[in-house]
Formats: sequence, C-alpha cells, structure tokens
Amino acid sequence: MEFLFHSLVELITQTSTNLPPDVRQAMGVAAAAETPDTQSSQALNIILSNIDMAADDEGPICQDTGMPTFDVHTPVGVNQLAIRKQIVAAVAEATRRGKLRPNSVDSLTGKNSGDNLGPETPVIHFAQHERDDIEIKLILKGGGCENKNIQYSLPCQLDHLGRADRTLEGVKKCILHAVWQAQGQGCSPGAIGVCIGSDRAHGYLLAKHQLFRTLDDVNPNPTLAQLEAEIMEEANRLGVGAMGFGGKASLIGCKITAANRLPASFFVSVAYDCWAFRRLGIRVDAHSGAITEWLYRDPARPVERMTSGAGFPLTGREVILTPPISEEAVRQLKVGDVVLISGEVYTGRDAVHAHLMKNPPPVDLRGAVLYHCGPVMLKQGDRWTVKAAGPTTSIREEPYQADIIRRYGVRAVIGKGGMGARTLAALREAGAVYLNAIGGAAQYYARTVVDVPGVHLLDFGIPEAMWHLRVKDFVAIVTMDAHGNSLHADVERQSGEALEALAAR
Repeated sequence: MEFLFHSLVELITQTSTNLPPDVRQAMGVAAAAETPDTQSSQALNIILSNIDMAADDEGPICQDTGMPTFDVHTPVGVNQLAIRKQIVAAVAEATRRGKLRPNSVDSLTGKNSGDNLGPETPVIHFAQHERDDIEIKLILKGGGCENKNIQYSLPCQLDHLGRADRTLEGVKKCILHAVWQAQGQGCSPGAIGVCIGSDRAHGYLLAKHQLFRTLDDVNPNPTLAQLEAEIMEEANRLGVGAMGFGGKASLIGCKITAANRLPASFFVSVAYDCWAFRRLGIRVDAHSGAITEWLYRDPARPVERMTSGAGFPLTGREVILTPPISEEAVRQLKVGDVVLISGEVYTGRDAVHAHLMKNPPPVDLRGAVLYHCGPVMLKQGDRWTVKAAGPTTSIREEPYQADIIRRYGVRAVIGKGGMGARTLAALREAGAVYLNAIGGAAQYYARTVVDVPGVHLLDFGIPEAMWHLRVKDFVAIVTMDAHGNSLHADVERQSGEALEALAAR
C-alpha cells in the first residue's frame, strides 16, 4: 500500500485544520441565534473567524490537538499490523509538520515524547467489515473537553436535580447534568456522545464512538431519537452559553446509544466534545492505500466561509493593557470589560505552575501577564514560529494560582473556563484580574503574536514550556475582577437554577 502513509498524513492534516460541514452548519446556526452584542455572541464571532483562518492556512483549529484516535475497518485478510505501522509513522510526520501538537507524555516520568508516540499512543481500534476497501476514521478530542467526560452509576443524587433513578427520566437527568457541569471548561457549545448501559470501560468507548455520527443524523431507535431531541431542546435552555458566558447555545449535538448491562450495574457514560469537533474519515484502496472517498465531506465542494468580517469588530470601548500592568489599572477593570493586550506575555501551564511553587521564575513576573496556553510551535532556523496558540482550561491551575499571584506579582491571568474561590480571593487581595480568551480559537490568537523573544523551561516539552511572546491587540474578556466578582460563578448559579426548573416540570 504505497500511498497509505500520504493518505493518512492528509487525513490528519484535514481533521486538525478543517471542520466538517455538519459542525460548521451547527456553529453557524448557534451564532445566528445568539443575542447580538453579548459576551456569547462576541465569543461565537471569534470562533467563526478562527474556523475560516484554520482552513485558509491549514493550521490547527485548536492548539490542543488531543489524543489521536483512529477507528479502522478492514476487509478480511488485510494486514492490520502494516496499517498500524503506517498510522504511527503518519502521526509522527504530522507532528513534525505542526499539524499536531506533541501531546504524548510518559505517565510515570512526565517526559514528553516530542512526536506524539509512546505506549498506547496513538489510540487505534481495529475491526473487520465486508467491504473491499479500508475505512479509517479519526477524531481529535482535546484534553479540556476530555476532562469533562463523566460517568454516572444509577441510582444517584445530582446537584440541582435530586435523585436519578434507573429509568429513562433518570438517564435524562444525568445527561443534562453532564452538559451543566462542563460549563465553559469544555469550550461550549459542545457535543456529547452517550452510552446507556454496558460496563464502565466499554460504556465510555461506546459513548466516544457516538461522536463519529453526524450532528444532523436521526437515531434509528425511536426512543433514543426522542431522547436526543429532548436533550437538545432542554440543554439549550440552561443558559450556559458559548465559553460558559451565558447564552442560548450550550449544545450542538447529542448522540445516544444503549447497550445491555449487568442487573447490578446501570451506567450512563458521557463523552463531551468541544465546539472544535474535529473528526473526518477516508476510504482507501486496500491494495494501493490511495484515498477513494472522503467521509463527512466532499473535498470537491468549496469550503463555506463562516464569517465575512474579522471576527471581532472593535467598538472603541476596549481597554488597552500594556504589560507590565499597574495595580491601579487592574482595579479599574470590571467583569464584562473587553481588553486588548499589546506587549509581553508569558505562557504557563501545569508544569510551569508546579515548578513555580518550589522555584523562582526564570523571568520577572511583576506586573506580568501569565497565559494558560500550550502552543503549537515550529522551529525555523534559530527562530520559533507560533502555529496555534489558544487558551487551555484554567481550573487545573487552581491549586497553584493564588500563591503564584501573591508571591510573584502577576497582574493578569489569561485562560478559559474560569477559576475557583482561592484564585478569586487572591485577585481581590493582590489586585489582579482573570481574562477569558476564547477556547479553541488557536489561529485567531496565533495571529496576534508578532514575535517570540525566547523560551524557558523547554525541557518540560513544547506545550508545557514557558514561552515569551510579544503580542498585539490580543483580545480577552474580564470574567473575574479584583473586586470579588466572577462571571463563571454567576453563570454556574443561574444555569443551576435553570436545571432545577427543568427538574420541577
């Protein structure tokens, strides 16, 4: 199969950079229905612009290209070991080209392999079918939404919903709770795959497999079709909204399957995916490995533009921030303000935060902006180039953030999904602010980076290193201010009340 390697590299590239038509359509509908000039509307405008930018430049839609998961069906007699070898080689090549971020980390040592390879990475599922060709589907599901997967064991007690019994009504409560608990941390509006039943492990696998369905299909099981429709209608009344800012669009897809279970066990497994719903597929000739058909989209069809503008029209009311930022400037900000940052920004994720708890920072962080970001970077000669640079989920840094703000004088933190009570208290005490960038908008934010002056702690791996970036007009929204206010806490409370109202019907 001389062409299989090249077919696989093209599959990975297109999956990472070009959303399929059903997802584009759903996001277009969500943006059109949102109330204009709201924070959710602003977020959706940036998202649509980012989708166009990624397709234009063949750059990753989101910097977190996730755990590559392949679903492969072969005719009887085809050498699956040879296919696995080609998939592994294609993943490494796509990583080298900057289409995938190096995400494979040794769970014992914490060392990044640098090429997305390692034990059980990438994930490959093989099965046989009665066709003569080979079918290969790929899903790229990032860590932020992967962390919002959830599994319920019925009966159980749920926040705002009370008891969920071993009934379809109990199942519905679990699914609605899954959408609510994700808030903005899973880059809403999201899509969910659900499995009712099975065991713990296989239930999660079947739930994730539901994400290979198109968003506009109809479940062949009438009971499940009705349940999917009810979930879509009710979930979008919760008010979680884009990025968890509040709004009309919380869910763009719900796909459910059911599997037999043991009498003693009743699991509801939910695989949550973000708006950057990256999955495509190909059929290839079993002898040559050449692509014979694309799944989910026709490459001959022009890619529809999602927006005609720049994605975020400026009003003149934006607050300009130029690091180092003073405490006085920060204390003038309030939740809902839109800021434009121009100047020096430092990235820092899990490894950097843990490092700073025991070691002094390699740079002066007084008045600095700390960006929760693990970018996709390529080295060209002696210089680094940013290929994708959207925010990561901030709540992972909650155990560290308050201490780092107080110790080192960090004045602004950028991330997505918000942070908790300890960080909110530190913002108020120290005079700092949390800025929510738009999750998944990796191309949009990469274009704000005008220079990469340097990098620190590179031994942590590219995503976890501390990158020194120089940005211009980096847009973000104040969602936690220095006065004790948190948009995230407000939306969680209000959407929880909406959840209770649904349960009371």
